[in-house]
Amino acid sequence: MTRSSENLYMYFDREQWASLRNMQPMSLTTEEVQKLRGINDELSIDEVRDIYMPLARLLNYYLNARLNRQSALMQFLNQQEQHIPFIISVGGSVSVGKTTSSRVLQALLSHWKENLKVVLVTTDGFLYPNAVLEEKGLMMKKGFPQSYDTHRLLQFVMDVKSGKSHLQAPRYSHKIYDVVPDEFQEVDRPDILILEGLNVLQSNLDAPHPDQSHAFVSDFVDFSIYVDADEALLEEWFLSRFLKLRETAFTDPDSFFVNYSKLPVDEAIKIARSAWRDINLLNLRKHILPTRHRASLILHKNADHLVDYVQLRK
Repeated sequence: MTRSSENLYMYFDREQWASLRNMQPMSLTTEEVQKLRGINDELSIDEVRDIYMPLARLLNYYLNARLNRQSALMQFLNQQEQHIPFIISVGGSVSVGKTTSSRVLQALLSHWKENLKVVLVTTDGFLYPNAVLEEKGLMMKKGFPQSYDTHRLLQFVMDVKSGKSHLQAPRYSHKIYDVVPDEFQEVDRPDILILEGLNVLQSNLDAPHPDQSHAFVSDFVDFSIYVDADEALLEEWFLSRFLKLRETAFTDPDSFFVNYSKLPVDEAIKIARSAWRDINLLNLRKHILPTRHRASLILHKNADHLVDYVQLRK
């Protein structure tokens, strides 16, 4: 991050940020927290209490402010109040722990108010199917901006924001490494939508129609989060996760990566390093990291997978 963009943020070390929980009671049990943890990602009740509880409290303030502003506008227009979902985006590199952060926020915000509907959608489902990526010569660019059906993603986000009901988000399977044909997640007018993915902060998404040529997914997001860590740690976590999957999920005969489970460890590590260097690191440097300064809040992780400081946009 450049010095000028750093000036846009307030800095909080872990202790300072944890104090902003303001004695809000913990709503999750240790068992519930463990179920939210992703593969190779550390998550403790202390991390939820010190980092995610203050964040959920902040988001609750943002949500209430948005509702009050919306109510004032409807009163001014002499119109009935409309149901407009609050959209939170969670972005960052492969292996940084975006999914775990998103799950924790979904769980906390769901408990914050009675009957609050919080839905989590990943942008993986909006990747082009493998057959299309192969036709376009993009299989080695999977996760890059051009590998997504950005028209479809943008239309989905606009439909959510407009309050449409019974929407469908395509599902992605890491097991088959592809979008699942004819399988969808129903999204029916949530109070809060958490949109998680590599591309949620990018501004170079194509619009579905000429009259929307300047519209981006980030235009419809109310609060954006970037989960951050040093490159060396991201590579280490990627390799560690790969090796764990090699011994678990990759052993499934139906897994796209089943052949990797049969390779010697040193050969598997060599392949994983190549995938990190030639795909994920390149995508991080070129397309993901440059979006960090657009985030409303940055969670920075240290070598223990713990958030060591938080930056909040002024």
